[in-house]
Amino acid sequence: MKTIRYTLALCLALLCLCGCNDIPHDGEAIIGHGATTYYGGTKQGKYDGYGVLSVGDSVVYAGQWRMGKRCGKGVSHDSLGHHIVGRWRADTLVSGTWRDSTGTYSGTLNRDAIACGHGTFTDRKQNLYQGEWTDGKRNGFGFALTAGKHMQLGEWKRNRFLGERIEYRADRIYGIDISRFQHEKGRKRYAIDWKRVRITNLGKLSRKRIAGAVDYPVSFCYIKSTEGTTIKNRYFRTDYAAARAQGIKCGAYHFFSTRTPGAKQARHFLKYSTFRKGDLPPVLDVEPTCAQIRAMGGPEALFRSVREWIRVVKAATGARPVLYISQSFVNRYLPLAPDLKRDYIVWIARYGEYKPDVRLAYWQLCPDGHVRGITPEVDINVFNGYRNEYEEFLRNECIK
Repeated sequence: MKTIRYTLALCLALLCLCGCNDIPHDGEAIIGHGATTYYGGTKQGKYDGYGVLSVGDSVVYAGQWRMGKRCGKGVSHDSLGHHIVGRWRADTLVSGTWRDSTGTYSGTLNRDAIACGHGTFTDRKQNLYQGEWTDGKRNGFGFALTAGKHMQLGEWKRNRFLGERIEYRADRIYGIDISRFQHEKGRKRYAIDWKRVRITNLGKLSRKRIAGAVDYPVSFCYIKSTEGTTIKNRYFRTDYAAARAQGIKCGAYHFFSTRTPGAKQARHFLKYSTFRKGDLPPVLDVEPTCAQIRAMGGPEALFRSVREWIRVVKAATGARPVLYISQSFVNRYLPLAPDLKRDYIVWIARYGEYKPDVRLAYWQLCPDGHVRGITPEVDINVFNGYRNEYEEFLRNECIK
């Protein structure tokens, strides 16, 4: 009995500190039913006011009651052993806070004390998630912040982050990337009318949320310059000059080959490309197949060659190159090069409705877009940010 009285005193002190003193009752009583004991307020013979319900020496619930039902603030335990400080309504737990060896959760709960609805969870490493839950899993829209300050904002499905489902609007920053394929299709040849260039369609490969009509200016353009150590784009210099004359920010990219050394490819790229002050940072397009990576000696050999290319180009241009890679490459290979993942920003090709979760500069959102002034289909890209972030990117990353 002393244990029960002591537990009641602690619980009532906690609840009073929380301002839980708004339920009147007739008086305190001790009611026993076998191993079950209630000590606290009653009204008309029912639990009412503040009370503690115990089975043996274990407290089942301590807190507010209204006419025999848990109603208001109280403390309890669930089937997993979580100590819950929560709120009940009509004998049902609706929200609360629990803590265990994994971290602390605070938010809405279902009747089994499982996270369901909206809540916040902070783990032992201070990684935080705030958002929607279903059956104890992050599910729906949410926000996550790691201890290293990496942010994720978007939609989740059964604890897996899908990404930000972007809405395409006129106030985002769009660009294109081109090669000889925007001039040639079979035996046909096409000129680009740079004075008319404007994005009119975002492709049909994936679902997209679009606000208003698609009629966007081209703010930036990457042009393929070279590939390997022998291939060069015959249209590079004319496209570069014409696009730049229209006020479009330009950059050059190199298509990486697994058959020749990275440093030699870099020198080929530097020889046949144009770099002027204010140009976008150079890009290395890395799209090898798994078979090609195996043939060159595996991921270690691949990244050794990539680092050589980066070192030579960075020294020559003064700008930090951007890596163009696919989502599958990010998933399978990029974790094997933590220095590249940490130190270099990414331009990713991902044709889904969710924005990629990487250190992102540009997102190639479709390969089948349409641009006024260009006859064949065009790759359409969106910058990861809005006007202020774009201008900061240009100040920090462009060729000086």
